[in-house]
Amino acid sequence: MRIRILWPAGQLTATLKPTPSAEAVWAALPISSLANTWGEEVYFGTPVSVLQEEDAQQVVAPGTVAFWTDGDSLALPYGPTPISRAGECRLAGPCNVLGVLDGDAEVLRTVRPGDSIRVERA
Repeated sequence: MRIRILWPAGQLTATLKPTPSAEAVWAALPISSLANTWGEEVYFGTPVSVLQEEDAQQVVAPGTVAFWTDGDSLALPYGPTPISRAGECRLAGPCNVLGVLDGDAEVLRTVRPGDSIRVERA
């Protein structure tokens, strides 16, 4: 499953793993939302609500596509957040790992709070 994430200044594609959360997001596409930023993470609400999976992670690699179950949001970290230690990507809490961004996650630096953001099937 491949998705495209678009915002006014750029876009990325991502490859999703066949997990229950990824399949729930896939079924809900396309999704339109407004972007939020938290340190070097972009996150935004979705109409999807899923349970936390057994392998949920709080510390992930840059470019991970994660689902924050507490906020029904997609989380796209590309660097440290306000609670990170030693430069890691530490999310607000354990998140379901859906997949990985294709290409350089640093392009997410161009996302501004309040930007319209759209996720669609690629």
